[in-house]
Amino acid sequence: MLPPDQDAVKKAVFVLKKGGVIAFPTETSYGLGASIYAPEALERIYEIKKRPKDKPLLVIISSLEQLDQLAAETTPAAKIIMERFWPGPVTLLFKARRGLHQALTGNTGKVGVRLSSNPWAKAIVSELGFPITATSCNLAGEPPANSPAEVKERLGEHAVDYVCPAGKTPGGLPSTIVDTTTWPPTIVRPGAVDPADILRECGKAP
Repeated sequence: MLPPDQDAVKKAVFVLKKGGVIAFPTETSYGLGASIYAPEALERIYEIKKRPKDKPLLVIISSLEQLDQLAAETTPAAKIIMERFWPGPVTLLFKARRGLHQALTGNTGKVGVRLSSNPWAKAIVSELGFPITATSCNLAGEPPANSPAEVKERLGEHAVDYVCPAGKTPGGLPSTIVDTTTWPPTIVRPGAVDPADILRECGKAP
């Protein structure tokens, strides 16, 4: 993967501020990004992916301060996991703040958040100043795209407003999703980080 290009980062941020949708690299594959404050863009991601409306969109932040825009509370389990595994490919479910768009919660009262370790993702969200979605860049049920060419091949030439020219991502498993609103925390989706390592860190390894 290529290092972040400042002009490309600024263009991605411009598109996001205008309510557009971008494709950008994450730790494993490309993701579809929209501002959490752009309802039409959030709805458009469902259309692009042909994704069921009851499946919420995961979100990335570039700093712990941005978590306050999303989470109503941070449990002891969340604090343990954040300290050990963030930034990185671990998505945590928090009790959602009131007023978040339904696309981010799926009417569950929870929101999935990750502090990304990818330099492109961090640069874009940091420059923008608030969180964006990071759902995988693919049609629902199909493999995610790992390059700009695959984004256009899988979704269509003009499905998104801007594709970051970041080259090829490493691929592999998606982020591990952990529900930190329960004790012990619940593994919702195994992924790039071994669930046993996460549970062990919390003192609840099987």
